Amino acid sequence: MARAWLTDRTVLRASGQDRVTFLQGLVSNDVAAASPDRLVWAGFLTPQGRYLSDFFIRHDADSLLLDVPAEHADFLRTRLSRFRLRADVQIEATDLTVEALWDGETVPDALPDPRLEEAGLRRLVPRPSVTPEPSIESYHAHRIGLGLPDPSDCESEKTLLIEANFDWLNGISFQKGCYMGQELTARTHYRGLVKKRLVPVRGDAGLPPSGTILKIDGRDIGQMCSSAGTRGLAFLRREVWSTTISHEELTLTPLLPDWFRDETS
Repeated sequence: MARAWLTDRTVLRASGQDRVTFLQGLVSNDVAAASPDRLVWAGFLTPQGRYLSDFFIRHDADSLLLDVPAEHADFLRTRLSRFRLRADVQIEATDLTVEALWDGETVPDALPDPRLEEAGLRRLVPRPSVTPEPSIESYHAHRIGLGLPDPSDCESEKTLLIEANFDWLNGISFQKGCYMGQELTARTHYRGLVKKRLVPVRGDAGLPPSGTILKIDGRDIGQMCSSAGTRGLAFLRREVWSTTISHEELTLTPLLPDWFRDETS
């Protein structure tokens, strides 16, 4: 079994009688579906439907544990607390961190990553005083190989959840009630094709830095995101998914996962 401590993650606790209904009105997925054996992955959006953050929600007796990006933790505590009004809910930090496990058997207290079965398991553990090996890079290479988005791939207040494939990776409920940013997310979904999506790519050499604009014949066709070696993720316009892309002296080949769907049929 492969495993890694996700030092770029931290855990918040949402407690209080209104914790489920409170979060239900703020995030893209069905918070009530979180259970002792099921994680829920959800996006947190601006009122205009643009990405702010995302996190995994875990049921924990009389609270919900939020597996969040460490760099977003203070922001999320502050922003979520603004919406409490008279709701009985408290958002606080914990001393927990996240361990990812994949390519192995079931592990006690670890729950399946809800995005893809191949992603493996996640469990919450006390933060170690010294980070053990293997390093987090092994996890991100695994994630990128599967085509799974990371907060570093999503541009704050700009990216749409559907552009980052949240709809195909079980990150959006289209049956639940209203939530912040729901109108644009639903409209994008029901109108059909989006102009671009986050697509796995392979290069014939090391990939350019995240944020690099990709061009064909001087025309912008996408933007590079996270990478590990010659594999990476890029927001690409739909018309180049089946073509090779020449960027300076580098050739990029889109690698559509089997979970990509044909939206044209």
